[in-house]
Amino acid sequence: MKPALQLRLGQSLALTPQLQQAIRLLQLSRMELELELNTALESNPLLDMAEEGSEGEEGEAPAEATDEAPTESADAAEDDSLDLDLEPDPTDYRASGATDEEGLEPQDAEIEDLRDHLLWQLNLTPMSPRDRAIATAIVEAVDDDGYLAESDDTIRDALAALYTVTSEEIESVRHRVQHFDPVGVASRNLRECLAVQLDAFDVQTPGLSLAQLLVADHLEALAKQDRARICQRMQIGEAEFDTALALIRSLVPKPGAAFASTNAEYVAPDAYARKVAGRWQVALAPGCQPRLGINEHYASLIAKARREDASYLKGQLQEARWLIKSLKTRAETMLKVAGAIVRAQEAFLEFGPEAMRPLVLKDVADEIGMHESTISRVTTRKFLHTPRGTFEFKYFFSSGVTTVDGGAASATAIQAMIKRLIDEEHATRPMSDQLLASELNRRGINVARRTVAKYREAMNIPSSNDRSRLG
Repeated sequence: MKPALQLRLGQSLALTPQLQQAIRLLQLSRMELELELNTALESNPLLDMAEEGSEGEEGEAPAEATDEAPTESADAAEDDSLDLDLEPDPTDYRASGATDEEGLEPQDAEIEDLRDHLLWQLNLTPMSPRDRAIATAIVEAVDDDGYLAESDDTIRDALAALYTVTSEEIESVRHRVQHFDPVGVASRNLRECLAVQLDAFDVQTPGLSLAQLLVADHLEALAKQDRARICQRMQIGEAEFDTALALIRSLVPKPGAAFASTNAEYVAPDAYARKVAGRWQVALAPGCQPRLGINEHYASLIAKARREDASYLKGQLQEARWLIKSLKTRAETMLKVAGAIVRAQEAFLEFGPEAMRPLVLKDVADEIGMHESTISRVTTRKFLHTPRGTFEFKYFFSSGVTTVDGGAASATAIQAMIKRLIDEEHATRPMSDQLLASELNRRGINVARRTVAKYREAMNIPSSNDRSRLG
């Protein structure tokens, strides 16, 4: 079995154990691969981590891929001496993993969520056991935005085993919770949330009384940007209105939004792209492929062992060699795919998302001589670090839309253009999907309004009506 397997998975062929293993390893993320290898090292006595600086079973590492198409001779395909341990380049810009004085990686503290924050304040607030039970039930019913969507009946049922409470008691305790930090939490709706926050201001605050009236009686009109009608109806000047409006804009419509409920997820890049002497180069990340070798001590026992033991050790030796070759295949394939992506998306690396060109799996598969299903496996949960950020391999693939000059623009580039147009639009005159489509057409991109709407929704950008703001 050659180490440089071409893995044409779409063809009808009998998958050998070696090929099955190589395919499975291609699908694993970096973390999953580490767990897989730890299990293999524990279960196979013939498999060992090679000593630093030793040649081991592997030989040399896959070479860096440049912006030229990869070439491979027949002799290179037969070479079984590829070292999978890649030494870090001291001139590289990638971050090093910091450790503490005991060699342990620092761990982030668990993020406090909104309910923990409220319960901590509740424990410091003097209350009767009855009111504390009601407050606890209210805090547990608050959603991630900080609002109380549960009815009084639901809260009453939750407390039935301890106390029989009235709606008046629930409301009284809820008003106390509303003045916890963040102010406005446990409100029933936006109007109430904003009103509670305004009540917390000093009475001498400029525009406070007018802001309270606007929130209480004209919130819908504010959302519709009906400035002139509001000023006329309330018989106030625009300067006075602007002062109150600025105060309202300083409020927090979702008091719980500042409290994250999940920890941030970090990824370790599998490959790096960098520009050296004017040319883009790709290399696998240090530590992406472990240095594995054969345990020579156990290998030497095969000739001396009894028949049963020798048979077991030979089987383990064969599995160890298969794993090492499969890892070699994984490293080579990842490097080829990353190199093909960088060659295809040099414009993105140079100029940003608007220069992303259309790219599909077949393009890369044809270039490096592999099947599309293999490329799909390699691009899943593998990450490429570039000067513009770290992206999953899949990020660089998207379909294309024709341009007036007969070319094509990728969906990613069009999304970037739409986002930039929206970022630059006037706050009081947001661009509709039709207007965005017309502007893209003017720039040579043949795109329909419904396509613009689809891309806008994919980026979680509200519609023009929802984006409209006073100002």
